[in-house]
Amino acid sequence: MTTLLALLALAPQTAPEGPNPLTMFLPMILIFVVIYMLIIRPQKKKEDNRKKMVDAVKKGDKIVTIGGIHGNVTQVDEASVLVQVDSSVKVRVEKNALASVVTKEG
Repeated sequence: MTTLLALLALAPQTAPEGPNPLTMFLPMILIFVVIYMLIIRPQKKKEDNRKKMVDAVKKGDKIVTIGGIHGNVTQVDEASVLVQVDSSVKVRVEKNALASVVTKEG
């Protein structure tokens, strides 16, 4: 019995090696990269293009609002535009409510 204990005491003590931290976090890192590439980046690019479109609105442009109102821009303010819908009807619309802009040609 004491011989067995002595042999166990003399045996080299090595701590069990755990899994590599990189292999533990690699799936989470890959999931984040995929989410960024497929969701976050395209959405940010789309929002940047929309902001450029709204900032470029000028008098004479034809626009469509998110509510479906079609008209011509007659005045541009800092946060809103005045849209002529009919010959005697003008509507003030926030720039954030613009869905699309067709620039006046000429």
